[in-house]
This record gives sequence, C-alpha cells and structure tokens, in this order.
Amino acid sequence: MSKGLVPPHGGRLINRLGAKDDGGAVAATVLLTQKQQCDLEMIAVGAMSPLEGFMGEADYNSVCDRMTLTNGTIWPMPVTCAVDDATAGKVKVGDRVKLVDDASRLLGYLTLKEKYKQDKRKQALKAYGTEDPAHPGVKVVMDEGDTCLAGPIDVVTARHDPMFVDHRLTPAQTRAAFEKHGWKTVVAFQTRNPIHRAHEYLTKCAQEICDGLLIHPLMGATKDGDIPADVRMKCYEVLIENYYHPDHTMLSIMPAAMRYAGPREAILHAIYRQNYGCSHFIVGRDHAGVGDYYGTYDAQRIFETLPDGALKIQTLNFEHTVWSKKAGGMVSGKTFPKIEGDQIFLSGTKVREMLVKGERPPVEFTRPEIADILIEAMRSGG
Repeated sequence: MSKGLVPPHGGRLINRLGAKDDGGAVAATVLLTQKQQCDLEMIAVGAMSPLEGFMGEADYNSVCDRMTLTNGTIWPMPVTCAVDDATAGKVKVGDRVKLVDDASRLLGYLTLKEKYKQDKRKQALKAYGTEDPAHPGVKVVMDEGDTCLAGPIDVVTARHDPMFVDHRLTPAQTRAAFEKHGWKTVVAFQTRNPIHRAHEYLTKCAQEICDGLLIHPLMGATKDGDIPADVRMKCYEVLIENYYHPDHTMLSIMPAAMRYAGPREAILHAIYRQNYGCSHFIVGRDHAGVGDYYGTYDAQRIFETLPDGALKIQTLNFEHTVWSKKAGGMVSGKTFPKIEGDQIFLSGTKVREMLVKGERPPVEFTRPEIADILIEAMRSGG
C-alpha cells in the first residue's frame, strides 16, 4: 500500500472474503434484508473497516449515543443483523449462522458472539434525528426484527450476479488503481442520481486541487422512486466519456445501502471513501438527506464536531450552485449575487415533467446526452 494514500479507517483494511462452503452444521439460516446484504458486502470487502461483522450491543449503544465504537473510533451509524423472534430463538452464543440472499443462495456465515434487543426508537432519534415512519431509513429500521445477531462474518460470495462487475472495485482495488495512476490525492464524489451541470461543476472544481477524481455512485439498496441503477450507470459512462479527462477521472460503484440519514450518513460516506483510498470527499447541499428532515448544510457542519484527527479524509464543502445567465456560468451564494430572474433552476418535479414529455431541460441544467438517456428511460418505463 502506497505511503502516499490515506490509511484505512482504524488503520487496517479488513477483508472477510475467502470463506468456503464446507457444508458444516449451522444452527439457523438467516435471509438477509436488502440493507443487510449491502452491509455484508461492504464489511467483507473492507469498505466498512474497521468492522469485521455485525455490531454487538455495546458498540450499538455507543454509536447511537456518542458516534463512536466502544474503543473510541468514530462511527456514526449502527450496522446490525436484526432478525425476527423465531429466528433469534433458534440460536445461542457460539453458534454458526448461515447467511443467505433473497434466492436462498449462500453468502457466508456469522459466528454468534451475542444477541440483543435493539432499541428502535433510540436508534431512529439518535442516528436519523427523527422517529417519523415516513422517513425511508427509519421505516427500514422499524420493519426489521427486534433482535440483533452480533459477531464476525466469513463471506463465501459477497453478491450473486452482481451488477457492473467491471466497475465494482473493492477498496484494495481502488487503492491499487490510484497507485497505478500515480495519484496521491483523490477526491470522491457521492451520488445516487445522474450528474447534472451543477454537480459536474463541483467535481471539476475539486479536480483542480486533487490528482484524481473518483465518481463513486451508490448502487446498493435505495428507496422507491430513485432512478434505476442501469440508467444512472449509462449516464455516468456517457458523461465521463464526453466531458471529463480520462487521465484524472475514475468511475467505480459503491454497493452500499442508502440510509437517508443526513449528517450522520455524511460521516459514514466519508469513512467509506477513506477506506477506498480517497484523501478528499465532496459534501454539498443536503448530503444524504431526504424530505425536510435535515438542515441544508447540517451534513457539512457535523464534521466540525469531530475530534481533530478522527478522520484522515478531508471534506470539501460546496454551496448550492446554479447557472447564472449574467455571469455566463455556474455560481453560488459565495461567488455571485442573486439577481431576480437570472438563475436557471429547475425543481426535480419540473425536470421529470419535461423528460416525460420528451423535452430536454436547458443545456445549462443538464448535458443533452444525459437528457436523451433519461427521456428514453422514461419512455420505456425505466
């Protein structure tokens, strides 16, 4: 590992892959939820370093109450394997638990160190800032089982039939790619949507101060209504091919589940990217937010509350940017005064209405190639 790259969170890149299906006796089989399947893959490849498995009760409570593991390492969100009472009743400490996907295919095993009741209300209020069941992340928590199975995991297959294999790079692989490129500073951009002109502007500003840019879309479990993964991937590939420098830009997916937890999830996303080898991380307006649950820049401010040195990755904070007709380019509240009727801004609803009608949004809002991909997706029901 190059000394030029930031160290993994906790100092060591975890790898829980390589287990064998030995056909040994198991006490129970757990069908993991979509979020749990994503978490299993993220733990297995080291993206959730220093976690080696699903959290025990002490870490769970420490994370909720103090945003740290019990050893003091910063960690903002619980990562649990919650099951129903019937399953929990079949296992005891020391048992080997089989973990499977929706098609009952083996993913790996959990060695049970403890089981405990999760406090869903506390988790919702502390980690998500709300217990409103309309919040998509809170709803996932509330719909889970009440008992958490904790212990290290040993993974046979992190994901069956994975999407985007060529771009599904592990932290070890992205680090190797950065070394090959000769990059020592790398900025990561988190997205779960196609990249429009404002986001393109942010990434290119960041490219000016870093050796490389990792466009790192979240491709795990998301909420209903989000643009399908295959459509988003096509948008990223076309945009990078036409509008980014190939020597300074990489595309790789992150198979994490979206929690929509706003500020706390922004920290989690930064930790992921540190593990992938990135030195910088873009945090924009309402990062990882949903609805009106979080303040516009809460996700930026929360990093100011962390102890010095808690993370090795640095955030690059950006304000909301739009196209100014008078300035002839992208501006923010820091760079250009707001003039009535000057800014080209479209709501998500308005953009969707235009795309459904087969109309391209203005080129100042989105590149025409991206608009055409989205129009075709809308027409075909994608």
